[in-house]
Amino acid sequence: MRRAEFVMACVLGVLSAYLMWKSAELPIGWIPKEGPGGGAFPFWLSAGMLACCLWILLRLFRRSSSVSRSTDTYMDRDAVRLFLLVAGSLTVMLLLIHVVGVYVATPLFLLFYMRFMGGHRWFSTSTIAVATPIVAFFFFEIALHITLPKGVTEPFFYPLYDIFL
Repeated sequence: MRRAEFVMACVLGVLSAYLMWKSAELPIGWIPKEGPGGGAFPFWLSAGMLACCLWILLRLFRRSSSVSRSTDTYMDRDAVRLFLLVAGSLTVMLLLIHVVGVYVATPLFLLFYMRFMGGHRWFSTSTIAVATPIVAFFFFEIALHITLPKGVTEPFFYPLYDIFL
């Protein structure tokens, strides 16, 4: 656990420093009559992340947290199996998005994840799996006019576009 905490704090610290450097290519301060500059949000968010990483490292070296004193293994066999199942199901979902689209791949993933991995009842699982793509469609396609990948299911959306757009 101690080594995992150290590695993640270092990796995230380096990543946040890089993001601060890249976002500083845009204005990071307040621009009069316009508001915050284009790099302000990512810069200050990364600065906060870097501060948290430094705090984690300080607590690690001072051994002031239970994790920093732990000698337990980071991931046991069950945790590795669970991680591989989640990573595998997410990979399948991402591959399915290109074939059947977001609005079919997402509910399939939710059905698998909630019912078979989470053990939720069919009613709550199916309710969320049906409601999520409907809400996502109205939010992205109708409200924001952002088209999400639909794959082979795109012709089914033409009547909806005729109604709402």
